[in-house]
Amino acid sequence: MGMSFEERSVWVQAVAMLIVLGGYFVIAGVMMSRGVGVLAAYVPLFIGAVVLMVAVLVVGHVAAALLSRDRRADERDRLIGWRAEASSSWLVGAGVIVGIGCMVAGMNDVWVAHLLLGSMFLSETLKYALQIVYYRRGV
Repeated sequence: MGMSFEERSVWVQAVAMLIVLGGYFVIAGVMMSRGVGVLAAYVPLFIGAVVLMVAVLVVGHVAAALLSRDRRADERDRLIGWRAEASSSWLVGAGVIVGIGCMVAGMNDVWVAHLLLGSMFLSETLKYALQIVYYRRGV
């Protein structure tokens, strides 16, 4: 049995997230290691990453739609999404708590912002990975 549009969509989102936002974090890490400590310096990089992410997602979803049979999300797709979200959302909460602690400790805004963005990135990456596992293993 071939992949449904929903499963292909998860693959598209996972690959786009890893490549585009992973690339953002690599470049931002290099900038931070070179002492760029002003948050405004990262804004053009982030905007570029968001624009590139949208472009990759549009192209990927068009390709997924062309390769998939016409099918809407069913109960299995919703269950897989809910389970993956429930198992991965704790990472965002942990990132927020650590971020608040870092702000209280007086850490640089650049580090706090990237900690928060990183926790969202890790949470979404884990969610996509779990969805892929659930689709492959069956739920």
